[in-house]
Formats: sequence, C-alpha cells, structure tokens
Amino acid sequence: MRRSHSLLGLIGLLLVFFGLASFAFTLQLGAYTVLHLIGGGLLLLWFVAASFRDLGAIFTARQTRQGANMVTSAILFIVVLAALNWLAVRHDERLDLTDEGVFSLSPQATNVLAGLKGELLLQAFLEAGHDPAIEAQLDSLAHATSQVRVQLVDPDRQPEIAQEHAVRSYGAVRVSYKDRSAMVAQPTEEALTNAIINVTREGKKTLCWVDGEGEPALDDTSSPRGYGFAREALESENYEIEPIVLFQEGAVPERCKVVLLAAPQRPLLAPTVTALRGWLDQGGRVLLLLPPRSGESLLPLLAEYGVQLGNDTVVDEVVRLFQGPALGLEPVVSTYGAHPITQGFRERTIYSLTRSVRPVEPAPKGVSATALASTSPTSWAESDLDALFDSQQATLDEASDVAGPVAIATAATADLKEMGRGEGEARLVVFGTAAIADNKYINNLFNRDLFLNAVGWLAGQEDLVSIRARSLRASRVSFTPDEAAAIFYLSVLIVPELLMVLGLAVWWRRSSL
Repeated sequence: MRRSHSLLGLIGLLLVFFGLASFAFTLQLGAYTVLHLIGGGLLLLWFVAASFRDLGAIFTARQTRQGANMVTSAILFIVVLAALNWLAVRHDERLDLTDEGVFSLSPQATNVLAGLKGELLLQAFLEAGHDPAIEAQLDSLAHATSQVRVQLVDPDRQPEIAQEHAVRSYGAVRVSYKDRSAMVAQPTEEALTNAIINVTREGKKTLCWVDGEGEPALDDTSSPRGYGFAREALESENYEIEPIVLFQEGAVPERCKVVLLAAPQRPLLAPTVTALRGWLDQGGRVLLLLPPRSGESLLPLLAEYGVQLGNDTVVDEVVRLFQGPALGLEPVVSTYGAHPITQGFRERTIYSLTRSVRPVEPAPKGVSATALASTSPTSWAESDLDALFDSQQATLDEASDVAGPVAIATAATADLKEMGRGEGEARLVVFGTAAIADNKYINNLFNRDLFLNAVGWLAGQEDLVSIRARSLRASRVSFTPDEAAAIFYLSVLIVPELLMVLGLAVWWRRSSL
C-alpha cells in the first residue's frame, strides 16, 4: 500500500473532525460543515477500501502511530480550548486593557447600579429585535449587577408592548424601576445612567440659584458666559433648579437643598449676605463661584467657615511653539486634594480667570477645610490686578504674590455645635472662578464632572460623586451576522485546519526521508 493512502486517510479524519466541530459550534449544516463531512467521509471510505488488506500493518506502522498521536494531540488541544470557552461563557468575566477604560462603565454608573434595592428593567425597542451597539451597552449594565434585567423587543412583532409605552421609533430604551419609568431615545451610557438616577431617586433635590445680583443667565445656552449647559447637566441628575432673590426674601427657603451663587457682577447687598450666613448657621449647603473682584462682601463670612478668598488672579506661564513664554490666565489643573469631591479624580480641569481660594490656617474651631484643586508649581497668584489687566504684564513678586502651587478651590465642613452655632453640619464649596461651569468651559476637559461632584457632595448624594460617562467614547466595530460568521470560520476553523493539514504533510514528507 502506498504511504500516501495513510496521509489522505489522516486528512480525511481531520476534515470529519472540523466538520463535526463546525456543527457543534454553529448547530447548522452550512456549506462548510456539509463539504467537510462529505469530503472527509469519502477520503476515509477510499482509504479503507484501498487499504483493507493492509489495515493491520498500517495501524501498527511507526509513521501511522506517530501521525495518529499528532492528530490525537491536536484534537485534545481543541477540546481543551472548547472547554475553556464553555467555562468562559458560564463564568463571564471582563478585563478592559485600554488606557482610558473605554470598554468599562463609568464610575458613576457603577456606583448608581450598586445602590439598586430592586430589579431594574431595561426594555430596548429594536428593529428586528437586534442592534449590536445598543445590546452591548445594555449588556455592560446588566453585567455590573444581577439587579438589571434586559428585554429586547421587536416593535413589529410585539406592537402591543410598543403601543403600551408609546414607542414611536427604533432604538428607544425604557428604564423602569418599581412604579417609575423613563424613556431614553438615544441610549448612550450617560443618558441611561441619568435615566436610572431619575427613576431610582425618591423625589428631586432643589438647587436654589441666587438671582438679582447680575449673575449670568441660567437659561442661556448661546453666550459663552451663560449657564444653560450647567442647568441641563444638573437637571439630568435629577436636580430641580429654582431661582431665588435673597435680598427680597431675606432668607433661604427651607425647600432648598443647595444654594448656588455664581459670578455676581455688583457688590452683594446686606440682606443677601445675612441670608447666606443664616443658611450656613442652620446647617445649609452653599456653592460659590467667585471670580476676581467679585463677592468681596463675603470675605468675613468665608473666613469664619475656614475659607480665604484672595484679592488676586492666578497666572501660569505657558510656552507656545515659535512664540516663547506667555502669560496664561487659564491654568490647567491635575493636582487635587484628599476630599470626597475629588476622590479618585485624576483628570484635568481648566480654570479661566481664577483667584486663589485657600483654607484658613489655622482652621477655625469646628471647621475642616480642604484645598480641592491646586495649580502647577510654575504659577503664582498675582496681586497687582491693575497691571495684569491693563498692561497684560505680570511678574512674581515674592513680597506680595503667592508662589505656586496655588489653591483655587476649597471645600469646608463645619460642625455647628462645636462652633457654638447650633446643631448639624454645614457644607461650603468655593471656586475662584465662574468659568468652571459656564457654557464655554463646562464641557472642556473634566470641568463638568468636578462641578457636578461638588453639587452632589453638598446635596448629600455621595454616590453621584464620581467620573461620569464621556459623551464621546471610543468607537466599537459592529459586524453583520455574515461578517461575524466569516470571521468565526476563518479564525476558529479554516486557519487552524490549514495549519494542521500543512503541518501533517510536512511531517509526513520528512518522516519518509
């Protein structure tokens, strides 16, 4: 009998094996499976017919035993891979190796899901019941906790469900928790997380916006100084925004959870300062955004609560290509203090026209103040504002200026009983700029996260203090079913099969020399 008969018999055995493996993976008799089973079966039948008389000698031949051992080893290797794949499916674990964690949930989404006390239902209304991008997004949420259940609905096959929830377009996701629900038209991670926050929170937190002091417009989304984008960001996290005029009301309404005063353009009237003082003395929560030359009437109150507001502007030299050093009035910060607002915060934020805001040393009795953000060592707090703004020139004067790093945001916690002012705890956050949350800068770098973290801490919603999902994430490649099948056959079956056949042929030829 020719030795080539044994080689073809082994190849036939491989073809049958890969045909059976294809059927086991796909559960379909496709062209690949049928051709391999038929081709391999014919080669095996031909081998048996051509070598019937010499089968005993063939099976005991050294080359045959070695070839059989090689085939057996390859089959065992594939079986082990299949077993590992089965275990991976049964015990799903994920590992994101990207630097930015683009395939992982944001810390905020993880925190919100960890706080679920009941089942959260995500109903996705998809064309033909399938959308790879949306399914991947929902699968990430479901993978984070067993409290999330995902349901894929084809509106054409199940119109009664779509009509019940007034769904009129493909791609919408209904988020329901207990007796509350919300519809998300564009299910990005950020939109889904905000919807989960809305349906899982009992009622909204009221943020009172101090008006009447020349502040930027709260509903303005067109001008750079407006706060329309900040309002949208706050409302997306379930805050209700209410303007108040303190010099008319004389006191902060009890319904306010947080009071926000941003960039007053004229000196604050005495009733406004008195109202803020009374609010803090009752355990209130206040966020102040005070750029240079504003809010000076608040200096005594801030000092009592451990915050020192500088009469200066922070300058940081920057080096521009082909221009050399230049004064920078938009310092970029990557150094943060140890505080719940900045816990785990390593991202950069930008501050335009900011003053120094430092903790008072030593801190007043009962007050704990922490610098939230500090500029680079090359910066300084320039006290000669006339020269800076009129002539655009400034140099560090060690006698009157503060050398960097310069603290430009501070958070303070006050134990009112220890201060001798009552019961409870007051919280205060002061930024030396109003630009951190205006329309021009709120979406620059990670300003939005830090601003919302400050509001969340003041409101007592610590689970919202984190890095939020980016509105622009790394692209994911989506394949059609045909493309996915082609990749599967090439990578799992065809390429390994060709390598094994070529290896078998090479080994067979060398063994005959």
